[in-house]
Amino acid sequence: MKVLVIVPTYNEAHNVVTLIPGVLSHGNRDRLVEVLVIDDASPDGSADVVASLAETDPRIHLLRRPGKLGLGTAYVEGFRFAQTRDYDLVVQMDGDLSHDPRYLPQFFEKASEFDLVVGSRYLNGVSIVNWPLWRLLLSYFGCSLARRVTGLPVTDATSGYKCFRSKVLQDADLSHIQSNGYGFQIEFTHRLWSKGYRVAEIPIVFVDRFEGQSKMSAAIGFEACLLLVRLWWFRAWHSLKRIGARRAVRQSKHERAGALGIK
Repeated sequence: MKVLVIVPTYNEAHNVVTLIPGVLSHGNRDRLVEVLVIDDASPDGSADVVASLAETDPRIHLLRRPGKLGLGTAYVEGFRFAQTRDYDLVVQMDGDLSHDPRYLPQFFEKASEFDLVVGSRYLNGVSIVNWPLWRLLLSYFGCSLARRVTGLPVTDATSGYKCFRSKVLQDADLSHIQSNGYGFQIEFTHRLWSKGYRVAEIPIVFVDRFEGQSKMSAAIGFEACLLLVRLWWFRAWHSLKRIGARRAVRQSKHERAGALGIK
């Protein structure tokens, strides 16, 4: 089995030297694990650190981008990289050590039964370390709202720690994904779930970064809110279409019965 772990980075030079070996340690004789780092021209030289590691390990791949182009576009480029190679599973995770590689075997096991597996911070209560209360409440109620609005059967719709079968990318409509911040996580999961792919969760403990700064911003939060409005309308529109179709069927049956003189 071949696995590609995609890690977007921006100023993560101190973290990738720990993260990458931790990820690669979960490969074995039956499972080849590779890492693709997508760096947005980090001023701290993150890409150079990765390039140095890649010189001695062919399992490490690096994609340099000319500037800070956003999380969503980084993952889309990573997914396209995966589509051009023969990977069985794709994993996406943060580069700040908040996503522990020790959960990878659990992802791999669950992915033998499901098409998409989400690492949830809220499956068994709240499993987050080192977050201020305001951000915890914002995330928790945001995920709850996303679940209610979209109907997604997951407790952590904004989780960036995911594992999925590479075959799902053919139906992900990557060129039409509009979100570029944390809303990307909701949109990607919603697209696959709405296509009928099987989605599951595993519990993880999320530990906030100790090196660098969070990428969270007001603009990212606003984008996620707009996405929820769009997905709510998508769900409402399809519900109305189903209701209209059922009414049309009943009307057709009634008209046929009238034509046959059946009361």
